[in-house]
Amino acid sequence: MENKNIAKGVLLVALGASAYGMLATFVKLAYKEGFTTAEVTTSQFVIGLVGLLIINFFNRKKLQPLKKGDLSKLLIFGSSMGFTSLFYYLSVQYINVSIGIVLLMQSVWISILIESILEKQFPSARKIIATLIVLLGTLLATNTFYQSIELDIRGVFWGFSAACSFATTMYVSNRIATYLPNTQKSLYMLSGGGIIVGLFLIFSQIGPYYSDSFKAIYLTFSDNQAGIKAFDWSIFWKYGLLLSLFGTILPPLLLTAGFPHTGLGLGSIVSSLELPVSVMFAFFLLNEQVKFIQWIGILLILFAVFYMNMNSLKSMKKSS
Repeated sequence: MENKNIAKGVLLVALGASAYGMLATFVKLAYKEGFTTAEVTTSQFVIGLVGLLIINFFNRKKLQPLKKGDLSKLLIFGSSMGFTSLFYYLSVQYINVSIGIVLLMQSVWISILIESILEKQFPSARKIIATLIVLLGTLLATNTFYQSIELDIRGVFWGFSAACSFATTMYVSNRIATYLPNTQKSLYMLSGGGIIVGLFLIFSQIGPYYSDSFKAIYLTFSDNQAGIKAFDWSIFWKYGLLLSLFGTILPPLLLTAGFPHTGLGLGSIVSSLELPVSVMFAFFLLNEQVKFIQWIGILLILFAVFYMNMNSLKSMKKSS
Protein backbone atom coordinates (compact mmCIF):
# COMPACT_ATOMS: atom_id res chain seq x y z
CA MET A 1 0.00 0.00 0.00
CA GLU A 2 2.89 2.33 0.87
CA ASN A 3 4.52 1.81 -2.54
CA LYS A 4 1.21 2.55 -4.26
CA ASN A 5 0.91 5.83 -2.36
CA ILE A 6 4.47 6.82 -3.30
CA ALA A 7 3.81 5.95 -6.95
CA LYS A 8 0.62 8.03 -6.83
CA GLY A 9 2.55 10.92 -5.29
CA VAL A 10 5.30 10.71 -7.93
CA LEU A 11 2.69 10.80 -10.71
CA LEU A 12 0.90 13.83 -9.22
CA VAL A 13 4.14 15.77 -8.66
CA ALA A 14 5.38 14.86 -12.15
CA LEU A 15 2.14 16.11 -13.71
CA GLY A 16 2.28 19.33 -11.69
CA ALA A 17 5.89 20.03 -12.62
CA SER A 18 5.25 19.19 -16.27
CA ALA A 19 2.36 21.66 -16.33
CA TYR A 20 4.70 24.41 -15.13
CA GLY A 21 7.20 23.37 -17.78
CA MET A 22 4.73 24.02 -20.60
CA LEU A 23 4.03 27.64 -19.61
CA ALA A 24 6.89 29.50 -21.29
CA THR A 25 6.20 27.85 -24.66
CA PHE A 26 2.55 29.00 -24.55
CA VAL A 27 3.75 32.51 -23.63
CA LYS A 28 6.18 32.54 -26.55
CA LEU A 29 3.39 31.48 -28.92
CA ALA A 30 1.21 34.30 -27.55
CA TYR A 31 4.02 36.79 -28.18
CA LYS A 32 4.20 35.64 -31.80
CA GLU A 33 0.54 36.62 -32.18
CA GLY A 34 1.26 40.13 -30.89
CA PHE A 35 0.05 39.82 -27.31
CA THR A 36 1.95 41.70 -24.60
CA THR A 37 3.41 40.52 -21.30
CA ALA A 38 0.74 42.54 -19.48
CA GLU A 39 -2.05 40.85 -21.44
CA VAL A 40 -0.58 37.37 -20.94
CA THR A 41 -0.12 37.73 -17.17
CA THR A 42 -3.46 39.49 -16.65
CA SER A 43 -5.41 36.76 -18.42
CA GLN A 44 -3.53 34.06 -16.50
CA PHE A 45 -4.16 35.59 -13.08
CA VAL A 46 -7.77 36.68 -13.68
CA ILE A 47 -8.89 33.26 -14.91
CA GLY A 48 -6.75 31.58 -12.25
CA LEU A 49 -8.44 33.59 -9.50
CA VAL A 50 -11.90 32.80 -10.88
CA GLY A 51 -10.99 29.11 -11.03
CA LEU A 52 -9.73 29.06 -7.44
CA LEU A 53 -12.81 30.96 -6.25
CA ILE A 54 -15.01 28.26 -7.80
CA ILE A 55 -12.92 25.45 -6.28
CA ASN A 56 -13.02 27.11 -2.84
CA PHE A 57 -16.78 27.58 -3.13
CA PHE A 58 -17.29 23.83 -3.56
CA ASN A 59 -14.80 23.14 -0.74
CA ARG A 60 -16.22 25.82 1.55
CA LYS A 61 -16.82 23.32 4.38
CA LYS A 62 -13.06 22.76 4.60
CA LEU A 63 -12.15 26.47 4.70
CA GLN A 64 -10.46 27.74 7.85
CA PRO A 65 -10.75 31.16 9.52
CA LEU A 66 -7.61 33.26 9.10
CA LYS A 67 -5.48 34.03 12.13
CA LYS A 68 -4.68 37.65 12.89
CA GLY A 69 -2.14 39.15 10.50
CA ASP A 70 -1.99 36.15 8.15
CA LEU A 71 -4.07 37.76 5.38
CA SER A 72 -1.65 40.66 4.98
CA LYS A 73 1.31 38.26 5.07
CA LEU A 74 -0.20 36.03 2.38
CA LEU A 75 -0.97 39.00 0.14
CA ILE A 76 2.49 40.54 0.61
CA PHE A 77 4.45 37.34 0.08
CA GLY A 78 1.98 36.20 -2.57
CA SER A 79 3.11 39.20 -4.60
CA SER A 80 6.23 37.15 -5.39
CA MET A 81 4.00 34.90 -7.53
CA GLY A 82 3.11 37.91 -9.65
CA PHE A 83 6.73 39.02 -9.86
CA THR A 84 7.85 35.51 -10.85
CA SER A 85 5.41 35.34 -13.77
CA LEU A 86 6.20 38.88 -14.92
CA PHE A 87 9.98 38.46 -14.73
CA TYR A 88 9.93 35.00 -16.33
CA TYR A 89 7.67 36.06 -19.19
CA LEU A 90 9.71 39.22 -19.74
CA SER A 91 12.88 37.12 -19.94
CA VAL A 92 11.57 34.88 -22.74
CA GLN A 93 10.91 38.00 -24.81
CA TYR A 94 14.67 38.32 -25.20
CA ILE A 95 16.08 34.79 -24.81
CA ASN A 96 15.13 31.24 -25.72
CA VAL A 97 12.72 29.33 -23.48
CA SER A 98 15.41 26.70 -22.89
CA ILE A 99 17.74 29.39 -21.49
CA GLY A 100 14.94 31.05 -19.52
CA ILE A 101 14.03 27.85 -17.66
CA VAL A 102 17.70 27.22 -16.83
CA LEU A 103 17.89 30.71 -15.29
CA LEU A 104 14.67 30.05 -13.37
CA MET A 105 16.24 26.87 -11.94
CA GLN A 106 18.81 29.05 -10.18
CA SER A 107 16.12 29.19 -7.51
CA VAL A 108 17.66 25.88 -6.29
CA TRP A 109 20.75 27.59 -4.87
CA ILE A 110 19.09 30.96 -4.22
CA SER A 111 16.62 29.23 -1.88
CA ILE A 112 19.60 27.69 -0.06
CA LEU A 113 21.10 31.16 0.32
CA ILE A 114 17.81 32.66 1.58
CA GLU A 115 17.38 29.82 4.06
CA SER A 116 20.96 30.23 5.35
CA ILE A 117 20.57 34.00 5.85
CA LEU A 118 17.16 33.86 7.52
CA GLU A 119 17.95 30.81 9.64
CA LYS A 120 21.45 32.19 10.44
CA GLN A 121 22.92 28.81 9.70
CA PHE A 122 25.77 27.98 7.32
CA PRO A 123 24.65 25.56 4.56
CA SER A 124 25.83 21.97 4.72
CA ALA A 125 28.67 20.69 2.56
CA ARG A 126 26.15 18.77 0.45
CA LYS A 127 24.18 21.95 -0.32
CA ILE A 128 27.36 23.86 -1.17
CA ILE A 129 28.48 21.11 -3.56
CA ALA A 130 24.98 21.01 -5.10
CA THR A 131 25.14 24.78 -5.61
CA LEU A 132 28.51 24.53 -7.39
CA ILE A 133 27.12 21.77 -9.63
CA VAL A 134 24.09 23.93 -10.49
CA LEU A 135 26.35 26.86 -11.38
CA LEU A 136 28.56 24.65 -13.58
CA GLY A 137 25.46 23.16 -15.21
CA THR A 138 24.16 26.67 -15.85
CA LEU A 139 27.38 27.69 -17.61
CA LEU A 140 27.08 24.64 -19.87
CA ALA A 141 23.30 24.91 -20.38
CA THR A 142 23.59 28.55 -21.49
CA ASN A 143 26.56 27.63 -23.70
CA THR A 144 28.68 30.31 -22.04
CA PHE A 145 32.00 28.68 -22.93
CA TYR A 146 31.34 28.67 -26.67
CA GLN A 147 29.23 31.81 -27.06
CA SER A 148 27.45 30.40 -30.12
CA ILE A 149 24.14 31.45 -28.55
CA GLU A 150 23.41 35.16 -28.23
CA LEU A 151 22.35 36.03 -24.71
CA ASP A 152 20.49 39.31 -24.43
CA ILE A 153 21.48 40.83 -21.08
CA ARG A 154 17.88 41.95 -20.53
CA GLY A 155 16.66 38.36 -20.78
CA VAL A 156 19.37 37.16 -18.38
CA PHE A 157 18.49 39.91 -15.89
CA TRP A 158 14.75 39.16 -15.93
CA GLY A 159 15.37 35.39 -15.83
CA PHE A 160 17.59 35.69 -12.78
CA SER A 161 15.07 38.04 -11.15
CA ALA A 162 12.38 35.40 -11.72
CA ALA A 163 14.58 32.83 -9.97
CA CYS A 164 14.99 35.12 -6.94
CA SER A 165 11.25 35.73 -6.78
CA PHE A 166 10.42 32.03 -7.21
CA ALA A 167 12.87 31.07 -4.44
CA THR A 168 11.10 33.55 -2.16
CA THR A 169 7.73 32.01 -3.01
CA MET A 170 8.99 28.49 -2.25
CA TYR A 171 10.51 29.53 1.06
CA VAL A 172 7.55 31.44 2.49
CA SER A 173 4.75 29.22 1.14
CA ASN A 174 5.71 26.43 3.56
CA ARG A 175 6.10 28.77 6.55
CA ILE A 176 3.05 31.06 6.52
CA ALA A 177 -0.52 30.00 7.37
CA THR A 178 0.32 26.30 7.05
CA TYR A 179 -3.00 25.44 8.72
CA LEU A 180 -4.97 26.57 5.65
CA PRO A 181 -6.12 24.16 2.90
CA ASN A 182 -3.96 24.54 -0.19
CA THR A 183 -6.76 25.92 -2.38
CA GLN A 184 -7.62 28.60 0.18
CA LYS A 185 -3.98 29.57 0.70
CA SER A 186 -3.33 29.62 -3.05
CA LEU A 187 -6.29 31.97 -3.53
CA TYR A 188 -4.90 34.52 -1.08
CA MET A 189 -1.36 34.31 -2.45
CA LEU A 190 -2.60 34.52 -6.04
CA SER A 191 -4.57 37.62 -5.05
CA GLY A 192 -1.32 39.23 -3.88
CA GLY A 193 0.29 38.31 -7.19
CA GLY A 194 -2.74 39.62 -9.04
CA ILE A 195 -2.28 43.07 -7.48
CA ILE A 196 1.27 43.21 -8.87
CA VAL A 197 0.11 42.07 -12.31
CA GLY A 198 -2.68 44.66 -12.28
CA LEU A 199 -0.25 47.45 -11.43
CA PHE A 200 2.06 46.29 -14.21
CA LEU A 201 -0.85 46.35 -16.70
CA ILE A 202 -1.67 49.94 -15.73
CA PHE A 203 1.94 51.12 -15.77
CA SER A 204 3.13 49.40 -18.95
CA GLN A 205 0.07 49.39 -21.21
CA ILE A 206 -3.24 50.95 -20.15
CA GLY A 207 -1.79 54.11 -18.56
CA PRO A 208 0.61 55.02 -21.40
CA TYR A 209 -2.07 54.26 -24.03
CA TYR A 210 -4.69 56.59 -22.58
CA SER A 211 -2.46 59.29 -21.05
CA ASP A 212 0.41 61.16 -22.70
CA SER A 213 1.79 62.11 -19.29
CA PHE A 214 1.77 58.48 -18.23
CA LYS A 215 3.39 57.56 -21.54
CA ALA A 216 6.21 60.04 -21.00
CA ILE A 217 6.92 58.59 -17.56
CA TYR A 218 6.80 55.02 -18.90
CA LEU A 219 9.22 55.77 -21.75
CA THR A 220 11.83 56.99 -19.26
CA PHE A 221 11.98 53.41 -17.99
CA SER A 222 11.39 51.44 -21.20
CA ASP A 223 11.77 51.85 -24.96
CA ASN A 224 9.10 49.25 -25.71
CA GLN A 225 6.43 51.31 -27.48
CA ALA A 226 4.91 48.27 -29.20
CA GLY A 227 3.21 47.29 -25.95
CA ILE A 228 1.43 50.62 -25.64
CA LYS A 229 -1.95 49.72 -27.13
CA ALA A 230 -5.54 48.98 -26.20
CA PHE A 231 -5.99 45.79 -24.20
CA ASP A 232 -6.66 42.84 -26.52
CA TRP A 233 -9.45 40.87 -24.80
CA SER A 234 -9.02 37.91 -27.15
CA ILE A 235 -6.02 36.82 -25.02
CA PHE A 236 -8.52 35.40 -22.51
CA TRP A 237 -9.95 32.74 -24.81
CA LYS A 238 -6.86 32.21 -26.96
CA TYR A 239 -4.23 31.67 -24.26
CA GLY A 240 -5.61 32.78 -20.90
CA LEU A 241 -7.35 29.49 -20.14
CA LEU A 242 -4.24 27.46 -21.01
CA LEU A 243 -1.93 29.70 -18.98
CA SER A 244 -4.18 29.78 -15.91
CA LEU A 245 -4.86 26.04 -16.05
CA PHE A 246 -1.20 25.05 -16.37
CA GLY A 247 0.22 27.93 -14.35
CA THR A 248 -2.07 28.83 -11.46
CA ILE A 249 -4.69 26.11 -10.96
CA LEU A 250 -3.41 22.60 -11.70
CA PRO A 251 0.23 22.77 -10.47
CA PRO A 252 -0.50 23.89 -6.87
CA LEU A 253 -3.28 21.31 -6.54
CA LEU A 254 -1.22 18.47 -8.02
CA LEU A 255 2.00 19.30 -6.15
CA THR A 256 0.26 19.69 -2.79
CA ALA A 257 -1.60 16.42 -3.30
CA GLY A 258 1.58 14.60 -4.32
CA PHE A 259 4.19 15.88 -1.86
CA PRO A 260 2.63 14.25 1.25
CA HIS A 261 3.09 10.85 -0.46
CA THR A 262 6.57 11.44 -1.88
CA GLY A 263 8.14 13.45 0.91
CA LEU A 264 10.08 16.66 0.33
CA GLY A 265 13.25 14.98 -0.99
CA LEU A 266 11.69 12.73 -3.63
CA GLY A 267 9.11 15.39 -4.44
CA SER A 268 11.83 17.98 -5.12
CA ILE A 269 13.64 15.58 -7.43
CA VAL A 270 10.49 14.70 -9.38
CA SER A 271 9.42 18.36 -9.60
CA SER A 272 12.70 19.18 -11.36
CA LEU A 273 11.07 17.51 -14.40
CA GLU A 274 9.90 21.05 -15.12
CA LEU A 275 13.33 21.74 -16.63
CA PRO A 276 13.50 19.00 -19.33
CA VAL A 277 9.77 19.31 -20.08
CA SER A 278 10.16 23.04 -20.74
CA VAL A 279 13.18 22.45 -22.99
CA MET A 280 11.46 19.65 -24.91
CA PHE A 281 8.31 21.74 -25.52
CA ALA A 282 10.47 24.62 -26.79
CA PHE A 283 12.36 22.18 -29.02
CA PHE A 284 9.27 20.62 -30.62
CA LEU A 285 6.80 23.57 -30.71
CA LEU A 286 9.16 26.52 -31.11
CA ASN A 287 11.96 24.76 -33.02
CA GLU A 288 14.54 26.06 -30.55
CA GLN A 289 17.90 24.38 -31.04
CA VAL A 290 19.43 22.78 -27.95
CA LYS A 291 23.06 21.74 -28.35
CA PHE A 292 24.61 18.63 -26.81
CA ILE A 293 26.67 20.69 -24.34
CA GLN A 294 23.45 22.31 -23.13
CA TRP A 295 21.88 18.91 -22.43
CA ILE A 296 24.95 18.06 -20.34
CA GLY A 297 24.37 21.24 -18.34
CA ILE A 298 20.68 20.41 -17.87
CA LEU A 299 21.56 16.91 -16.65
CA LEU A 300 24.05 18.41 -14.19
CA ILE A 301 21.36 20.68 -12.74
CA LEU A 302 19.00 17.72 -12.38
CA PHE A 303 21.77 15.71 -10.71
CA ALA A 304 22.39 18.58 -8.28
CA VAL A 305 18.74 18.50 -7.20
CA PHE A 306 18.98 14.72 -6.72
CA TYR A 307 22.27 14.98 -4.81
CA MET A 308 20.95 17.73 -2.51
CA ASN A 309 17.97 15.56 -1.49
CA MET A 310 19.77 12.23 -1.05
CA ASN A 311 19.55 12.39 2.76
CA SER A 312 15.78 12.87 2.60
CA LEU A 313 15.50 9.87 0.29
CA LYS A 314 17.57 7.71 2.66
CA SER A 315 15.41 8.75 5.61
CA MET A 316 12.24 7.95 3.69
CA LYS A 317 13.63 4.53 2.70
CA LYS A 318 14.52 3.69 6.32
CA SER A 319 11.11 4.76 7.63
CA SER A 320 9.33 2.62 5.03
